[in-house]
Amino acid sequence: MNLIYPWPRTVRLALALLVGAAGIASARTPSAAFERDYFRVPQPTSFAQCPKFFVGGKPPAMPVRPMQRELCYEAFAVLHSGETRTPVYVAQLLNRRTIEQADEKRADKFFADARLPSSERAELEDYKRSGYSRGHMAPAGDMSTPTAMAQSFSLANMVPQNIQHNGGAWAKIEQDTRRYVLRAKGDVYVITGPVYTSSSPSIGANKVRVPTYLYKLVYDATTQRAWAHWQANREGERVGPPISYQELVKRTGIEFFG
Repeated sequence: MNLIYPWPRTVRLALALLVGAAGIASARTPSAAFERDYFRVPQPTSFAQCPKFFVGGKPPAMPVRPMQRELCYEAFAVLHSGETRTPVYVAQLLNRRTIEQADEKRADKFFADARLPSSERAELEDYKRSGYSRGHMAPAGDMSTPTAMAQSFSLANMVPQNIQHNGGAWAKIEQDTRRYVLRAKGDVYVITGPVYTSSSPSIGANKVRVPTYLYKLVYDATTQRAWAHWQANREGERVGPPISYQELVKRTGIEFFG
């Protein structure tokens, strides 16, 4: 597994200005403290540094492919593919406290994650006039701090998503997941990701792949129940019954709780 290095100082300062202009720091978290807590602290670049997002501290078991890189954020972890310029999957740990605190103002300041080599990442220009939205895998609505909110707008957390689907069926699945977490008695692990087929198109100069399907796996650590939502990335898709964990493993080839 290739590892990556903390963002250069120039990039951190530029992003700090961007975040400050967006007004992400709230009254209870001044911009100076926000910069101190995030930009001045080297960001973890290996899943070994953020095991809390995975059941038993173990990431999903799957074959290692070229240009896969591990990214830790405050509220989620991303296995990123330099081949597709999108996540392989995004992992979160949610509970009632995190969802109740998720009332931060939406950032809406997307950025290309400079921890990824330019040859392996999506850029803002790739999405312009593409006809696709920048679809969060770890939703902004799950973020409980200004730092987490800002980080959720990294393009490393995005896939090209049908606009109607993003704001329709997929948004409902995200909301339903949060409602479930509020009722749960403990921690809930969520893994979200794209699935590609041979006919999956791409957008932009960097050939960012457009997933044919999206999934969201939910695991309640208290009840040890797991289920998954499986959605075609297209207009008119509706929320149907979830599929089993075993069926998701069969469709994706990933043993998520390895």
